[in-house]
Amino acid sequence: MELKYKIQGGNFNRAGYASSEVKKVLKQLNVDPKIIKRIVVALYEGEVNIVAHAFNGLATVTIDAEKIKIVLKDSGPGIPDVEKAMELGFTTASPAVREMGFGAGMGLPNMKKNSDFMEILSTVNVGTEVVLMNYFSK
Repeated sequence: MELKYKIQGGNFNRAGYASSEVKKVLKQLNVDPKIIKRIVVALYEGEVNIVAHAFNGLATVTIDAEKIKIVLKDSGPGIPDVEKAMELGFTTASPAVREMGFGAGMGLPNMKKNSDFMEILSTVNVGTEVVLMNYFSK
């Protein structure tokens, strides 16, 4: 099963839509609630990162019998230093984003913490692709 969700940069009203929809699907598939929680947290953090930092993006969620794979791909500024971006508390969020309660520098670390696999590919002035996987047997 493959699900796709467009994510609009700057639209905080819709941040979380994809993770909410995926949660419904996983509940219908009787996935372990602990695994659902991890997947939803990771996907939500990815959505917020796209909304806060990119022009637009796409979340592609592929579910099979063994795992869920999430690919978050955006058009935006890219991440100049992925290793630095993975540090707890590091943020490049604008003051306006931080005033809304986002941009605390926890997004990427929370995505990694809640995934069995995470890979980040980023090109400055082009965009970022994050691949996450969670296995159902864990």
